[in-house]
Amino acid sequence: MFSKWKEKLRQFMIGRYGVDDFSKFLLGAAIALIVLSIFIHNIIFELLILLLLVYTYYRMFSKNISARYRENQKYQLTVTHIKQLRTHHFYRCPQCRQKIRVPRSGGKRVEITCPKCKTKFIKKI
Repeated sequence: MFSKWKEKLRQFMIGRYGVDDFSKFLLGAAIALIVLSIFIHNIIFELLILLLLVYTYYRMFSKNISARYRENQKYQLTVTHIKQLRTHHFYRCPQCRQKIRVPRSGGKRVEITCPKCKTKFIKKI
């Protein structure tokens, strides 16, 4: 009996996006808000939980795979950027607006050369 339902679910999910890291994050955030709503009874928390759950399931069952993939890529880049904030500074070139990642150092000022336009500029750390 369970194999019949498992096969029906597998057939239903063909062509749909499924679960990715961003969906897991959204689901974790919804669970955290559910726990928080036990102690803080507020309609805003309940609406936010509902919206997070609806959006998570919308993403999982979506057939627009390319859009969901782009959302997950943006999430992955954000997570990577946050992890790199411990070890690097991020600056923008004043000339071409290129984002530049510079390792943290013990000095107070650093001279940066833009890899795109070769402009040199000094920033305080």
